[in-house]
Amino acid sequence: MTIPFPIAQVNARPVGLAELAASAVARAPAPDRHDSFPVEAMAALRGAGLLAAPLPEALGGAGLCTPAGTERLRDVLRGIGRGNLAVGRIYEGHVNALALVLRYGSDPVRARLAADARAGHLFGVWNTEPAEPGGLAIGPEADPVLTGAKSYASGAGYVTRPLVTARLPDGRRQMLVVPLDPESRADLSGWRAHGMRASATGTVDFTGLRVNPLDRVGAPDDYYRQPFFAAGAWRFLAVQCGGIEAVLEAHRGHLAATGRGADPHQRARLGQAATAAETARLFVERAGHMATAEPVSGDRAVAYVALARGAVERAGLDAIELAQRSVGLSGFLEAHPLERLARDLATYLRQPAPDGALAGAATYVAESEAPVHALWHDSEPA
Repeated sequence: MTIPFPIAQVNARPVGLAELAASAVARAPAPDRHDSFPVEAMAALRGAGLLAAPLPEALGGAGLCTPAGTERLRDVLRGIGRGNLAVGRIYEGHVNALALVLRYGSDPVRARLAADARAGHLFGVWNTEPAEPGGLAIGPEADPVLTGAKSYASGAGYVTRPLVTARLPDGRRQMLVVPLDPESRADLSGWRAHGMRASATGTVDFTGLRVNPLDRVGAPDDYYRQPFFAAGAWRFLAVQCGGIEAVLEAHRGHLAATGRGADPHQRARLGQAATAAETARLFVERAGHMATAEPVSGDRAVAYVALARGAVERAGLDAIELAQRSVGLSGFLEAHPLERLARDLATYLRQPAPDGALAGAATYVAESEAPVHALWHDSEPA
C-alpha cells in the first residue's frame, strides 16, 4: 500500500519553518466532519519539509527537537495551532514520537526511523488503552506477538509509524514503533466529539503483529522517565496557544466587521482576551525553555510545566468565553469562524490529570527551599 496522501519531498529548512508551517495549513484547511483527516494540510506540511524537521541536521532534519531548536519548534507549533488545532494535534504527536526515538532509541533504531520520517511516514504517540478487552501486551521473547489495542489514537488509519507502549510479561512497559499499513486496523466510530472532528481519532487493534528487534525504542519504562515525560507537555501547550490566538483573532475580526469595536464593554472584553493570549504565550515560552535547556532542571521543570498547563487552560477558557460573549449568538452558527475555533479549542484543552499536575507543582512550591521570587529564575535582573 502507499501512504494515503501525496508526498512532496523538500529539504527541511532551519529558517522560516514557522512561516512555512502556518502558510501550509492556511493553503490546505482541514475538514470539520466526523471520520475525517486533514489530508491536504498534512501533505502541505510534508511538502514543506516539516515531517523531517524534528530530526537533527545529521539525520536530514532541521534540529527542531534539539535544545537549540526549541524556539523554532515553539513557533512552528503555535503557527500550526493558529491554523487548525486538529492538524496541530497530529503534528505535535509526530514531533513527540520522534523526540522519544531520538532520546531513547539506539543508533540503528534512530537511523531506521529517521529514514522513515524523511520518506514521508507520519508518526504519533498512542498510549491510552481501552478498559475492555484490555491494554496492549507483547508476548515473551520467544514469541513477541502483540495483543490488544490503543484508544483515543489521533491519526488512526493515517499514522503509519505509531509509537506505543506495550506491557511486557514482567509488567514493565516497552516503547515500540510499530509499522502499520495505511487505512488498516483503525476504528473511528467511537469518536463523535464536540470538537477536533478532523483528527481521525479512534481505536487501533494491534493483535497478531510480530515485534522485530528494531521496533523497540529504549529500555522498559523509559517512556515514563522524568522529567521528560511530564515536561514534554510544553509542546501541546504551544499548539493550544496558537488556538487561543486564533480565537482572539476571530473575536477582534468580528468587532471590526460589525463596527462594534468602539463600545467600551467590547473593548474591555477584547483587552481581557488579549491578556489571556499573552499570558499563555509567556508561559509557553518559559516552559519550553525549562523543559529543553540542558541539563534539564528536573522537578523544577516538571513543576513549571504543570503550572503552565493550568495557566494555558485558564487562558483558553477565558478567551472562548470572552469571544462568545462579545460575538453573541452568531458565534454559535456554523457559518461563523468562531464556532469551530471555540469547539476545537475547548476539546483540545481537555488534557489528562490537570488536578494532579497542579497538585504536584504546588508540592514543589511548598517544599522548595528557594525564596518565591527565585523559584523559576536563578537571578533577578540588575
